[in-house]
Parts: sequence; structure tokens; C-alpha cells
Amino acid sequence: MRWRSTRALAAAFVLAGSALAGCAIGPNYHRPGDLPDAPAFRGEQTPAEQSFVEELPWWTIFDDPALVEITQVALENNRDLAVAVARVELARQLVGATRSELFPQLGYSGEAGHGESSENFGAPGRSRDFFLGSLDLAWEIDVWGRIRRATQAARAEYLASEAFARGVRLSLIASVASAYFELRELDRELEIAERTAESYLRSRDLFLRQFEGGAGARLAVERAEGALGETQARVPELEALIVAKENELSVLLGRPAGGIPRGTSLSEQKQPPAVPAGIPATLLDRRPDLVEAEQTLVAANARVGESITNFLPRIGLTSFFGRQSNELSEFLGGSSRAWSVAGAFTGPIFQGGRIWSVFQASKAEREAATRNYDQRVLVAMREVSDSLVAWEKLAVAREAQARSVTAYQEAVRLAFVRFWGGLASYFEVLEAQSLLFPAENRLAQLELSRLRSLVQLYKALGGGWSLDRLPGDDAPSEGIQDASEISSAANPTETNAVP
Repeated sequence: MRWRSTRALAAAFVLAGSALAGCAIGPNYHRPGDLPDAPAFRGEQTPAEQSFVEELPWWTIFDDPALVEITQVALENNRDLAVAVARVELARQLVGATRSELFPQLGYSGEAGHGESSENFGAPGRSRDFFLGSLDLAWEIDVWGRIRRATQAARAEYLASEAFARGVRLSLIASVASAYFELRELDRELEIAERTAESYLRSRDLFLRQFEGGAGARLAVERAEGALGETQARVPELEALIVAKENELSVLLGRPAGGIPRGTSLSEQKQPPAVPAGIPATLLDRRPDLVEAEQTLVAANARVGESITNFLPRIGLTSFFGRQSNELSEFLGGSSRAWSVAGAFTGPIFQGGRIWSVFQASKAEREAATRNYDQRVLVAMREVSDSLVAWEKLAVAREAQARSVTAYQEAVRLAFVRFWGGLASYFEVLEAQSLLFPAENRLAQLELSRLRSLVQLYKALGGGWSLDRLPGDDAPSEGIQDASEISSAANPTETNAVP
């Protein structure tokens, strides 16, 4: 009869705990504000309905086989990305560890020993054996939602770590592309310097022959020699910069310093057919840094609810079933069965202000995470606007500089024609050549700047190329049964219910 009443008590305890555990104390999460409307070019153009970056991967835009090759190598070998992926797995497993507290904890214990009691009131002491074996069950019934809030925070931290890893991947791709274009720009400058040095060499030899023949001036020879030396000095400087840039790329590729394969030249890099004129409405969900900041806020918000539950009692159920005896024969024979079922609750009375301080700290952490998220959103919109404006304005600047280079090339040709016809002096030839050299370098730099602005635009929009799943994304972890459990933590409007 006592066994039946105990079972009824335990069942009632479990049912009551399950009913109470249907809600969680603490504030629900709501995304702070909406993405404000912001024209990309300060009202000059109409935003496109669909961004080209959502349709085409970045390597189909540039269509440079060498760039595709080194980017794939970087994604496979980069050390920073490997560290970020490992931290994702760490956060994934911590979700399972935290969530496990929702379930009953079953364990076992055993003990065997021999002891002797002291004399008591003149009676001689007795020696005895003792044996104990049991299965122990302990279950904290999550009445107030402490464990669920902690699990929600752990899930959000996992999603934040995953977003951070995707941000590292996105930054890596952008860094490789930018460094590769910078390398191709240095190659272009080296080509211009060598070609210009060859032009100055021909001019110097021409003036030297005229001087030796008595038809020229030594001043022309020295001027040409000076221009030649200055240009030739630029060649080894550029060669050193090229090696340094190759070494920088080698580190991004996760391999020792060495040469980098070349593909399409800087001036022949393909350009996208169109660039979107507006900030996409999905920016908050596309950019990894914004996702990371929001999930950090979700975790901080959940920690507030978890800290509130510290003021309330913890209610649990414990159970013991096993054998206990002073004789080994009785212990093995089955006549020494022992069991117990009990409910318990514990709560704080005085903690010296610790619980209150933890609660206030969690609120401060949430406030900091909120302000950080707001700031990240503003920075994201600024970066998109900067990249879009740079892409548009640099196109105009490049066209103007290209016209300048064409004009200076024609001026050099005409200067030589006039010089051979006796209509111009060597000053006119040297002046035309000296103007062409920096103009060609400036054109190469503008071409580089425009390509880099496109890379920055892809990055600012959260990845104009497809961000593939990180290694290990398909592997389920203990305590995470399906994707809905993770997606519930990423709900941009509300998570968990308030009792």
C-alpha cells in the first residue's frame, strides 16, 4: 500500500512539474527596430528589384581561372578559417551539453567495505562488513525555464559562432580577390615601367648619337639619362613589392611563401553587366557580422531570463533503487533491496547580493549587445553605400583617365614626328614621355580601385558569391535532433513564451 501511495506521489510530482515547465520566465527576444530605407546613390537611381549578386557567384563575374584556383586553395588551407570552423563545432557541442540538463540524470554507484564501531557504554566494539549497489536518478524539473533559457543562449552562441566563421570565410575570399588584383596591378605597373624605361633608353641613345655627331646638345643627353635612371630605379622597387604581395597571398593560401599563378590581366578583367542601386531588404540576414551580432543579442537576452530564475526555488525529483546489506550473501541473494523516491526544492535566502548583481550584469550585457547590433547595422548600410558610390564614380574616373592616356600616347607619337621633322626640340619629346608614364600608372590604379570596390560591394552585401555550408554542418550533434531546434533560436521576432 505504501509503494502504491509513493508511486502516486511521484507521478503527481512529474505531472505537476511537466505542466509548470510549459513556460519560461524572462523577456522574449524581439529584433530591435527595422532596417531603414536608404537609397544607394543618395537618390540618384532607382533600386533594382533583384541584385545580381544573388544570382551569380563571384567567380563567374571575374572569370579568371587563376583567381578561382587560388581562392579554392585558400578555402581549403587557410588557418584562420580552420580555427573558426573548430570553434563552431565547440559551440555546437556546448548546446547539447546545456540541453542535456532538461532530462533525468541516471547514474550508478557501488560501495563495499569493512569497519568496526567503538565501545559504547561498556559494550565491546563490533566489526562489520557493508555492501551497497544502486541506480540513482536525479531530475531538476524546469519549472521556471532556467535550463531552457540557458539552452536558448547556448543555441544563439552556436549560431553566432557559425556566423563568425562565415564572416571569416567571406573576408578570406574578399582578401584573396583584393590581393590578387593588387598583384595584377603591380604587374601592370612593372610592365609600364619597363616599357617606359625602354622608351627613355631609345630617346637617350638618339640624343647621344646627335650629340656625338655634333647636331645635338649635351643637355638633351643628360635630361634623357636622368629620366631613364629614374624609371629604371622603379623596376626593382616594383619587383620587391610583387614578391611581398605574392608572400601575402601565400599566407592567405595557407602555404609557405612562393609564386602565385597569373590569369587574366588587370585591364581584361570582366565586369558585371549591372550593379544593384539599392540596399537589399535581406541585408540583416545576409551579412554574417549582423547575424553574429544579433545572435549575441539573443544569447544575452536569454541570459537575463536565466538570471531571473536564480531568485526562485529549484524543484527536483530524486530516486534510488538498489541493494544494501551487511552480509555479502544477503546482498547477492536478493533479500536486501532498498529504494526511495523523493521530491525536493531549494531556494536562496541570503547571498550577499550575488544574485542581484548577476541579474543586473545580464541586463547590462543585453544593453551592450543591443547597442552593438544597432551600430553594426549602421556600419553595414554605410559600407554598402560607400561601395556602390565608389563603383559608380570610379567608372567615370577610369573613362576620363583612359582618354588622358590615349591623348598622351598620341602626344608622344606627334612629338617624335615633329622632332624628326625639325619642328620640335628634345624638351617637347621628354615632356610628352614624362606625362605619359604617370598617366598610365594612374589608369592602372583606377582599374584596381574599381575592381576592389566591386569586391567590397560583394562583401558589404553579405557575399555576392554563394556561401557554401561549412565543413561539419551536416553532422548532427548530441542533443540537437533537427534543424527546427536551431532555427527556433534564430527567430527574428520572438523566442520562447512567457508564463
